[in-house]
Amino acid sequence: MEQDQRILARITEMVEDERKLRASLASGEIDSSTEHQRLAQLEVELDRCWDLLRQRRAKAEFGENPDDAQVRPSSQVEGYLE
Repeated sequence: MEQDQRILARITEMVEDERKLRASLASGEIDSSTEHQRLAQLEVELDRCWDLLRQRRAKAEFGENPDDAQVRPSSQVEGYLE
């Protein structure tokens, strides 16, 4: 479960980065184009981290090795239907 904690810590960092980007836009430090570009990158990485965490939890739940979970390509993760 140590790996799960690392993934959650990374997710927390990225959420904080999102907050900082929004604050930077509000204060005029960056323009909206820069904010959108950086937010898009963060969102993709967040989705990939959440996907990995869900994979790990599912494997553990069904008696498989969570360490067998793999980070999937962004094209696959972003292609999921909600």
